[in-house]
Order: sequence, then C-alpha cells, then structure tokens
Amino acid sequence: MSHPHDGPRARDAGIGTETETDTETVIAGGGPAGLTAAYELTKHGRPCAVLEADPHMVGGISRTDVYKGYRFDIGGHRFFSKSAEVNALWKEILGDQLITRRRLSRIYYDRKFFDYPLRPVNALTGLGPFRAAKILASYVKARLRPIRPERSFEDWVVNRFGRVLFEIFFKTYTEKVWGMPTDTISADWAAQRIKGLSLTRAVASALFGGLGKGRGKKNGEVIKTLIDSFQYPRLGPGQMWETARDRVVGQGGAVVNDRRVVRVEHDGQSVTAFVAADAGGREHVYRGRHYLSTLPVRHLVRALDPPPPPEVLRAADSLKYRDFLTVVLIVDRPETFPDNWIYVHEPGVKLGRVQNFKNWSPDLVPDPSKSSLGLEYFCFEGDDLWSASDDELVALGRREIDAIGLVKAGDVVDGCVVRMPKAYPVYDDAYLEHLAVIRRWLEGLDNLHLAGRNGMHKYNNQDHSMMTALLCARNVLGLGRFDPWKVNTDAEYHEGDGPADDRAGRAVPTPMFARRPGRSAPRQDAEAPRGL
Repeated sequence: MSHPHDGPRARDAGIGTETETDTETVIAGGGPAGLTAAYELTKHGRPCAVLEADPHMVGGISRTDVYKGYRFDIGGHRFFSKSAEVNALWKEILGDQLITRRRLSRIYYDRKFFDYPLRPVNALTGLGPFRAAKILASYVKARLRPIRPERSFEDWVVNRFGRVLFEIFFKTYTEKVWGMPTDTISADWAAQRIKGLSLTRAVASALFGGLGKGRGKKNGEVIKTLIDSFQYPRLGPGQMWETARDRVVGQGGAVVNDRRVVRVEHDGQSVTAFVAADAGGREHVYRGRHYLSTLPVRHLVRALDPPPPPEVLRAADSLKYRDFLTVVLIVDRPETFPDNWIYVHEPGVKLGRVQNFKNWSPDLVPDPSKSSLGLEYFCFEGDDLWSASDDELVALGRREIDAIGLVKAGDVVDGCVVRMPKAYPVYDDAYLEHLAVIRRWLEGLDNLHLAGRNGMHKYNNQDHSMMTALLCARNVLGLGRFDPWKVNTDAEYHEGDGPADDRAGRAVPTPMFARRPGRSAPRQDAEAPRGL
C-alpha cells in the first residue's frame, strides 16, 4: 500500500536550524524500544527516523562499549524471555550470532562466596550450623506471623525469607545499589526482581535438582531468577542493536546519531515536531504523523513546548533516577573466576557487582591470555563516585577487587570507566501518583506514544521494553488498538479494562508510607538498579 510519506525527506529549514526532516514516525531514542519499533515499522514498509543522542553508539544501556579491542556490557544482559515473540525477534535479527551460555553467579558476603540461587550445603558450610538454624527459625516465624500490610521491599523479603536471611543476603546489597533504606523502597520492586523465588523453592531446587516440572520452573513455568542458561550475542548486546539499526536503514528507515531531543513541539492536541540538537548546538526539526518517545519521562515533560500545566511539571520533577558507572579492569590472567557475575554484599567496599566478560562470551576479550572485569558502582549523578576522575575510579576498582580476593591488584594492567546516567527509574513511595498525573495530561496528545524503561518510568527488562515498542508500532500500522501499559513483566500482552489492569513493569501494590518513625528520609534524588 502506498503512503504519502514514502521515506524521510530533509530540507534546509532556514536560520536557527540545520535541517528539517519529514517522515511518518519520529522516534526519540535508539535503545531496545526505539529500534524495535523502527524495525517493526520498516519491516512493513513504513518510514521512520530514530534520533539517538549518543554520537556513535546505539542500544542505550544495552549497548556494547569497546576499549582497546575489549568489548563490555553495561550491567550484564541475559537474552532470555518468556515471550516466544521476543525470542523469535532476537533470533530473526541476529541468527547464529546468538550463543548459549551457562549461568553461574554467586554472592560475596563476610569474606566468603555463596551460590546464588541459594544451596543448603553451600549455605551451611559458609554460615555455620548455628546461623543456619537461626535462618530457619526466622523463616518459620515470618511464615507464621507475616508483616501486614506488606508495603516495603523489606516487608516483602522478610515475609518470604525471614529477617535473618534478609539481613545477611538482601539488606546491605539493596541499600548499596538503591541508595536508600530498604524500608523506604516500594515492595513492587522486590515482587518482580525476586519474582517466583522463595526460600522453600531455592532449597527444593538444590536438594532435588528441579522446581515443579523442571529446574527453574514453577508449575511448569520458567522462573527467570533460577534459569541456568541463557542466550547472548557473541560480541555483546550492542551487536543485537547495531544489527537492528542496520536492518532499519536497509529497510528504508533512518537512524541518526548525535541528535538529542531538546524540544517537543505541540498544539495541545497533537505533537507537531521533535527538535533535536547536535553536539555543535545546531537544531534539527523532525516532523511526522506519529511520535514515539523512549526518553526519560522527566526529560520529555521538561521538553514540551509550550510547557504543560504546573502540576504536570511538578510531577515530572518528582520522578527520580539512579545512575550507574562501570570500572573495566584488564587483568593479566587468562582466567580469573568461573562466574558470569558476582553480587558483592560486603559493606566494607563500595562495589556492588562484578561482571566477568570472558564468561559471557570469549569473543569479548581480544587477547586469550587476558581477562576483563566490569566493576559496577551505583551512584547519583554529581556525587563523589560519579565526579571522581577515571584514574581515581580505576585505582578504587583495583583496590576493591584485591580486597575481596578475586584478583590481585598487581595483575590489573589497564582500565577505563563508563558512566550511564538515568540507568534506572526509581520506585519510591509516590512515583505512581506522579506518573498518573503525567499520563493523564500526555494522553491528550493523540499522536504521542510512550515505550521502554525510561519512556514509561518502569523498571523493566529488555524484553518487556521491546514488547511495549512492538505494540506502539502496531498501533501506528493500524493493526489494532493496543495499550502498552498492559504488557506484563514477562513481555506478554493482556487485554483488560480500566487502570486495575495496568501491568506494565512491576506489579503495583498499595504505595508504602513515606518512612517509618526513627528512620531518616531517603535522599530526594534517589533511584534504583537491579538486584538479586
């Protein structure tokens, strides 16, 4: 079928702007959501333009950075989904470049390593029989007298694991990565990050080698937390999105780097343009019939021109984010440790998690006599960690990897740092109220679509973000009237009626209280990344 917009067209826009481009759909953000939407549209012969702020790379937090030939992931991305459609899409894009990897991860605590998921023999050996007995007694108590109402992360975990195990394996790590006390973090984060896992199932998995009908399953359904293998692009997750970008361009679309959306023009009923600035400050206007945003919601609202009402601006300014940086260390050893990643629960170091990139894919490391590690630090943009120089951070990483006994400082021969702002949207006690105010107003713009993790302020995995984008693309294609907010955390779409069926991202319980008596308030610029 022909369409009046048969491809992106650029023309000189006169003083103040470099170019003006017309296409059917303009997409802000070249991460998994933005590129998935573009791939779906161009596969159906519909033109679009993707605007990516990074001057060179695509993929967002799922990109692959390169330093002296060493490729590294930003956070570790397993390619595993309960959605057959998403799995098929990954395979369609990357084919035999997807490799199957065994999963091994452990917890570092009290100068010891513990298997994760937890295994009774390993836990007894590491913790000792006295502490193990306290864990079981605490678990029984929690099951007999659960905390009600269950509002916070702390409540949720204690109810399912007992307070002693919570203190050992959850509290320190979670407060390190979220930057706020566990009794001020909303329970919906726990309900999904640890979804399907309980102490009983973890013990059963270790003792009997299976859960229900098979390892990593409950009632025949896969439990993501317990899967023991996953797929991964041979050259890192960025390979998936670089290939998707090339497919989009080959199918008639455009993916333009160095285009940071700074203004979203509208007339109160429809968006009329995305205006993007390049590194030199020149503005480029992109016009279309449809507009899809994967921008952080706070950024999107601030970019609206004319501005929305004050209450919408206040709600956007109240949304919070957690930032993230990776210290990459090059180690003069062919092997270091067998894990894909290790959670660091030790309060004596700032380090949150360690990725062993060679164990994700050997092809990430160009020299087989070397290894590369990614040391993950969770922070707030502008704090001491974020503001430290690269040399200071590499030195910190070298000290801390030595302190926990993984690698001697002297074996580290090089390193670099990558900072990722707004890596994780925060689930605080009021985010749902703020998001509802914003959504109600944005729904008045009839051609604006929201998708992805930051685009919907939902702490989602890659597959969920992709599914929300697929539904937005299908709305543009006229294939139905889909509501991306009804995609659940397994990247499955469930039609329903009313706000009670809003399933995008994590399950949403009653908002928790602001704080408990005697506890200091969390920092007002806080946010949160992934945990166990």
